[in-house]
Amino acid sequence: MKYFDIAKELETIKSEGLYRKIPEIQRQCGKNIIVNNICALNCASNDYLGFSQNEEIKLAALDAIKDYGNSSGGSRVVSGNYNIYNRLEKELADFKGYESCLIVNSGYIANLLIVSTLATPDTIIFTDKLNHASIYDGIRLSGAKMVRYRHNDVSHLEELLKKYSAFPEKIVITDTIFSMDGDRARLREIVNLKESYRFLLVIDEAHGTGVFGKGRGLAHEYEVEKDIDINMGTFSKALGGFGAYICAKCELVEYLINKGRGFIYTTSLPPAIVGGNLKAIELLKENYEQYGGKLITYCEIFRKLLQERKIDFLNSTSQIFPIVVSNNKALQAQNKLLKLGICVAVARRPTVTTPRLRVSLRADFDLSDIYKIADSLVNTL
Repeated sequence: MKYFDIAKELETIKSEGLYRKIPEIQRQCGKNIIVNNICALNCASNDYLGFSQNEEIKLAALDAIKDYGNSSGGSRVVSGNYNIYNRLEKELADFKGYESCLIVNSGYIANLLIVSTLATPDTIIFTDKLNHASIYDGIRLSGAKMVRYRHNDVSHLEELLKKYSAFPEKIVITDTIFSMDGDRARLREIVNLKESYRFLLVIDEAHGTGVFGKGRGLAHEYEVEKDIDINMGTFSKALGGFGAYICAKCELVEYLINKGRGFIYTTSLPPAIVGGNLKAIELLKENYEQYGGKLITYCEIFRKLLQERKIDFLNSTSQIFPIVVSNNKALQAQNKLLKLGICVAVARRPTVTTPRLRVSLRADFDLSDIYKIADSLVNTL
């Protein structure tokens, strides 16, 4: 784009109701968020368990700063790998039931690292149409052939696997919980295709970890984790921290360490983040029902409340509830909800093709909060 076209393009974005501004958030305090000097219930966050404000996790992060400092000081393959990083990887591998684990700096980096390292121009990658943008960017970076299958349409996936059966290197990759639709991948049916079509199966559990499968993710809830070749997820959602993990067999993790440019050439996570992530896993393992179990109960109640109040939402089967509206109406509804003490996210192009309010629930809400959110939606839409 030429420089003198930018202003015109911005005007077009504004006229289509797609203009984005970074909100000024004064403070987050548990389930509440203060934005535009309004204190509201935070339904716009991925902090599903409220762990970002957990006192034990914050203290663990402070202890890590005292022990290791504010920065790792380098790439993990050079000088930035303290023993606390290895402890976190062992905890994650044990928690997820895999041989090995690699901690990296973000979910976006993790997906780029996995796909761009393992795939080549001789590889064909089958990706759900609604997979996260980082997966698509990783495919483009790898130079592999990309084939999209219709969202959650396993029959379509099988048709494509048959069509391209001659390719020797095949990868199927899918989110487990789709972040903008709130529905679940059909993992059992995808796993059933592996024997016939022989492909590497990669899943992104960013929005499943901490909530499903007693915190281990949707693959564990469906009892198919042993059939998943690479189980990736993040600490930045339900675990309330930052960074990402890649769980797999030892040799695959070793390959990523030796060949993954996004790992080799990046300064590792600050020790405070790693210390907090360790404590989050510990809390989740010991107190799942207090956090993930409680959240699932709230989701069931909220789903019924929306149905009773005749509020249309996409086929959500998770903690994410998308309510489809027009671009401009979405922004108007968002502002009106904020005045009622409810902060929700708005998703528009290019993130989604159909604009929507994205309402996400949290385990640190109480029952009265769940009713308030549902009633506020009735008064807004």
